[in-house]
Amino acid sequence: MAAVPVRARLVAVAATALVAAGCGMLNDPVKERWESRTEFSRCGEVSLDQGEEMRKQAVREIDCLQQALKSGKSAELKVTQPTVEGDPIREYYRLTPQGRLEVYTDSTDDHYSDQKWSFAECYTPEWLPEISCDR
Repeated sequence: MAAVPVRARLVAVAATALVAAGCGMLNDPVKERWESRTEFSRCGEVSLDQGEEMRKQAVREIDCLQQALKSGKSAELKVTQPTVEGDPIREYYRLTPQGRLEVYTDSTDDHYSDQKWSFAECYTPEWLPEISCDR
């Protein structure tokens, strides 16, 4: 007899989770922000292997972002690189017309992380040795 209430509770929890997912309660707000953005000119996509450095593998793509910064234009660049364990991390660099660098990071396939999207921005981007914001 005690198994019925436990089963009923499990069904109720599962149903609540499905309703929450359907209503968008479990969505990632940073991912939603990325997906609803206004797209900029693309500087391409770069896929790095373990140990490869962006400054060596993405010269043309980094130059594209530098030219956009110098000319006051906007641009985007997608970079995929593996974690130490080999899980892919995708970073999306967006240079706005105001010279602001936005970095969206998709860690959803990194099994050793929080498996969420994250966001950072800065107003004085540095370009070498890696694309980053001055800290």
